Amino acid sequence: QVQLVESGGGLVQPGGSLRLSCAASRSVFSIYAMGWYRQAPGKQRELVAGFTSGSNTHYTDSVKGRFTISRDNAKNTVYLQMSSLKPEDTAVYYCNARIIGGPGTFLDYWGQGTQVTVSS
Repeated sequence: QVQLVESGGGLVQPGGSLRLSCAASRSVFSIYAMGWYRQAPGKQRELVAGFTSGSNTHYTDSVKGRFTISRDNAKNTVYLQMSSLKPEDTAVYYCNARIIGGPGTFLDYWGQGTQVTVSS
């Protein structure tokens, strides 16, 4: 198991920046993949940015060049630096950790979510 605690959301004006943090209860080295998802009202949850244990990173097209995912292994923490924020980035952001379960299976764990609102 792994517990995830998120922080850093809030209200920001368009063009502003925020940094989200996700503290994991175990070493990120023991986690197969971690990422940030978001869910806006009336929309499905989508992967925003993530990386696997091999450090391969992925960004959804709408955030490329604006968002950066990173991690601090010593603190077991993953960050999402968000810049040039747009109103359409408004959503609840969730941290996800995927752990290898049985053969060919994965277990997903989620944080509680943090609200990001981009508005003037």
